[in-house]
Amino acid sequence: MLETFETVSKAVADPSRARILKLLECGELCVCQITTLMDLAPATISKHLSALKAAGLIQQRREGKWVYYRLAERAFNAYAQPFLRLVHSVLNDDPTVLEDRRILTLVNAVPVQVLCDQGRVALGPNVQARESTACCGGAP
Repeated sequence: MLETFETVSKAVADPSRARILKLLECGELCVCQITTLMDLAPATISKHLSALKAAGLIQQRREGKWVYYRLAERAFNAYAQPFLRLVHSVLNDDPTVLEDRRILTLVNAVPVQVLCDQGRVALGPNVQARESTACCGGAP
């Protein structure tokens, strides 16, 4: 049991993984969307997603050549759901999380195929703007 706790707590403790979990609160995302949004290398995103999946915090599904991730809907281990509830209740006013959610609005407006082909360039100049936009039912 302690090893399972450690796996989940280490996965949540990484700032990039916490950001991914906060993004997935807004709904399912393709790897291309996450990569574009976080502006990290695909291999880095893949490593983070693998750790979150191994911890039972996220689930994946394949649709054609795309892989989509979402928060785990059922308990894969005894600690995943309590940690997901904790993450859900914190960081909602964090500047990085707020900026991620603003950019997520832009990412969701671009077809996945375009994001896979062009990456962050597909978001255009608006990715640098500082206007605030919420993605999750009007509130971050």
